[in-house]
Amino acid sequence: MFEKVVIANRGEIALRILRACRELGIKTVAVHSSADRDLKHVRLADESVCIGPADSTHSYLNVPALISAAEVTDAVAIHPGYGFLSENADFAERVEESGFTFIGPKPETIRIMGDKISAIETMKASGVPCVPGSDGPLGDNHDEILEMARKIGFPVIIKAAGGGGGRGMRVVNSDATLLHSIALTKVEAGNFFGNDVVYMEKFLENPRHIEFQILADSHGNAIHLGERDCSMQRRHQKVIEEAPAPGISDELRQKIGKICADACIKTDYRGVGTFEFLYENGEFYFIEMNTRLQVEHPVTEMITGIDLVKEQLLVAAGKKLSYTQEDISFNGHAIECRINAEDPDSFMPCPGKITNCHAPGGLGVRVDSHIYSGYSVPPYYDSMIGKLICHANDRETALVRMAGALDELVIDGIKTNKDLHSRLVRDAAFMAGSTSIHYLEKKLGLS
Repeated sequence: MFEKVVIANRGEIALRILRACRELGIKTVAVHSSADRDLKHVRLADESVCIGPADSTHSYLNVPALISAAEVTDAVAIHPGYGFLSENADFAERVEESGFTFIGPKPETIRIMGDKISAIETMKASGVPCVPGSDGPLGDNHDEILEMARKIGFPVIIKAAGGGGGRGMRVVNSDATLLHSIALTKVEAGNFFGNDVVYMEKFLENPRHIEFQILADSHGNAIHLGERDCSMQRRHQKVIEEAPAPGISDELRQKIGKICADACIKTDYRGVGTFEFLYENGEFYFIEMNTRLQVEHPVTEMITGIDLVKEQLLVAAGKKLSYTQEDISFNGHAIECRINAEDPDSFMPCPGKITNCHAPGGLGVRVDSHIYSGYSVPPYYDSMIGKLICHANDRETALVRMAGALDELVIDGIKTNKDLHSRLVRDAAFMAGSTSIHYLEKKLGLS
């Protein structure tokens, strides 16, 4: 097992990684910007290193500074968490070339899955069901593009090959706007991702977003830990996640889960990963794979009892998986609400000092957060300040438990989206289950 690990991240995920390392007897190094010296995990880590100013470009995205932090503290591995450099193949390569272990997949795997076109090609070759589309980048022949779109059938969606975070996507409903939409998406893709390659897919009009969690080691073993429903979204950003997904039979779960696990074995995948699908009319369509720990991993942990971060660390250290597929059972239902420091109406970030903070408790209630009374939320990073997770024997009880936990949650001094969550977990359509990815935006009048 690793003797010492650098946690190359901040906030609640850095604290989550630190806790897993402690249980495995691993010493931790917290790296932080000058704005984050008061973060909880920085105070709790065995060592800490300031890697730069508040601007993440010069701190959390500063590869030489992160490598240097590992060198000066005699660490042996680097955990990227999620966001920042977690899916940056060049960073993973630099880590390995510098003699450290990157706690994640191989750099070449990250590179393949980071490009949506190569990811889809790889998944198709591995037998994973995919959305009908261009099966490659769009060229310059306008007649061929128009014919392809007609064959796929409108509406179609134009996507950036290197996209993510809801950027680099544009829905097209007819021939008239197709070519102009492609041109706009290429410009946007080039500006945001440094890669203007785009491709085309059939746009599913009312799908759900369902993803499968997998675990794979370096010894040819891979298992799935079931699915999560992440359909409650705003501008392609997840708001509420739950596991298992309402209405998915155990037979279908095992079928798709096995396809995902088998694909990991075929592609020599290592670590944790998530297969993201659109689900409509009983069919799954692969859209992308995340080669990292997901924000919503706690709901899977709650229904399986498996610590995903510890498994991630063990696999990175060369160990075999601690579980076989036969060991996995799914118990009850779990729901997660992302708590953001933002205006509940405009959704604009609202940094500032938290004057009073009280976390809810009780059976089946979990809070993953780095905040505390007196903590100042900085304006430089993502607005998420915590995750509230509730688990119960069934979905109905989990929803009731979440409503009560949200009522108990106190965060004074800044604005948060707590009230939005309180409304959503009491919303009749959401309580009934199976709302699509468009439901929240329509409810909020954003579409």
